Amino acid sequence: MKKLFMLFIALTVANFAQIVGPKISVLQKDFDFGNIKQNVFVEHDFIVSNTGGDSLYIYNVSASCGCTAAKPEKDILKPGESTKINVKFNTIGREGTQHKYVYVNSNDKENPEVRLAFTANVIRESFPKLVISDTQHDFGMIEEGKVVDWTLNFKNDGKATLEIKEVKTDCGCTAAILSGKKIEPGKSGNLRIEFDSAHKSGKITRNVTILSNDADKPEQTIVIYADVHQK
Repeated sequence: MKKLFMLFIALTVANFAQIVGPKISVLQKDFDFGNIKQNVFVEHDFIVSNTGGDSLYIYNVSASCGCTAAKPEKDILKPGESTKINVKFNTIGREGTQHKYVYVNSNDKENPEVRLAFTANVIRESFPKLVISDTQHDFGMIEEGKVVDWTLNFKNDGKATLEIKEVKTDCGCTAAILSGKKIEPGKSGNLRIEFDSAHKSGKITRNVTILSNDADKPEQTIVIYADVHQK
């Protein structure tokens, strides 16, 4: 009799589980990161629970854009169990108010897809911006042994101090003289480039590279040309 009673209980529980089924529940479906800086990663854990009577299977977690990655800690939840879905947001190239979504697909028949959402206000940091007047200069035809020069003008169009870290030339025949290494926002500077044609002949191409703290273009190259002929 006792065995029959236990069997009855087991069948009842099994039938109840089948009737109720798995049920996905999320503690908080929306999250606000608030103000965050540009060019950083931020992350948040959404808590997902199975409040049903059978095992919950998380089939897939996908994001609305490539800037967001999401991954569940566990993909099978027994009744009463919970897991974290870690969401990472990359703010590189983002600015202003952001609305992003993460979709969770499971075997909950009544609610097969749950949408998680987060918002953020990405604040662009102040950066310097090096803007040069020209990236090329042709000295034209010059006599061998002559030293020629050209002054390149540039400006800091950013909102932070521009720092010229280094000016590199690709040969000893070229010299670069900088007016100053630090340029305040809105201010200008110049770079005098000298080319010594001694012991040179024919068409010459040389590079001058400016290395700075401009985040978008940390290296900018100027190309100079000359057609050297013998005296």
